[in-house]
Amino acid sequence: MPYCSHCGQEVERDQDYCLQCGRVLRRSDTRGEESLPDYGGAGWGLLGFCFPLVGLILFLVWNTTRPRTAKAAGIGALISVVFSFGVYIFYAAIFSFAHCMFV
Repeated sequence: MPYCSHCGQEVERDQDYCLQCGRVLRRSDTRGEESLPDYGGAGWGLLGFCFPLVGLILFLVWNTTRPRTAKAAGIGALISVVFSFGVYIFYAAIFSFAHCMFV
């Protein structure tokens, strides 16, 4: 039989809490739940690039549970925003230059 690591009380194998001291023996909310693999991947980065708001939301939600996937989605969103800003600056410069030439 196992013992409580806090008070030394003998406990049953399927107990979640020590009856003597109340200490949690194991997490009852994760019992039977398998963790999802965290591979990251270019697909999540592409999703973040095409839909930056979705990439940002996925980054914020998965930051602690799936850090590699969150990083891929966040980097895709960041690249998308920087790329869009660069395209905007490029077109603004071209159109302002073209406007000055034909005035």
